[in-house]
Amino acid sequence: MEGLIPLWLKIAYGVFTPFLIVVYWPRYGVSNFLWLSDIALFFTAAAVIFEWPLLASMPAVGVLPLELFWTLDFILLGRFGLTSYMFDPRWPLWLRLISLFHLALPPTWFWMMWKFGYEPDAFPLQVALTWIVLLICYLFTDPEKNINWAFGPGEKPQTRISPRLYFAIVMVVIPLCVMTPTHVALWWLFGPGGIFR
Repeated sequence: MEGLIPLWLKIAYGVFTPFLIVVYWPRYGVSNFLWLSDIALFFTAAAVIFEWPLLASMPAVGVLPLELFWTLDFILLGRFGLTSYMFDPRWPLWLRLISLFHLALPPTWFWMMWKFGYEPDAFPLQVALTWIVLLICYLFTDPEKNINWAFGPGEKPQTRISPRLYFAIVMVVIPLCVMTPTHVALWWLFGPGGIFR
């Protein structure tokens, strides 16, 4: 398996990821790196650099639908609000351009799974990782930041039901309604005997 990933891709992820950390940390704080998309970038960079398919399969099964929706919303110029910040002139253009890493993640995952296959162990590991990250967000981050929507769907915390009940629902819904169908689809496409294997 070693040597199957092009050197240029390793360099791209190896340079961009530390650059993002250096830029984002002083502007948004360390809690910003709890976003599942940021964690997905870190895992993907490690997967590419060290040629470790499991680390590509984990973010793929965890946040692929979100990244595809981000891409769709970006193409539609922020129609659904997920990428509206990308078109907000109050933020410097160069800073907004850094967020384009969202566009690179799905093709990287698909390419790695086409090359190496989908690792089914990624599913339970990603569920566990997501639960840990969500719990940290709920217990230790500012609800107004609403990282990973731990306090409400969208930008702001919700107020219709108890925060604990909402959080419990999120902990069930994400693995059951997002990750499980994604796992089945990736297994069907890239698992042993899958369409692309």
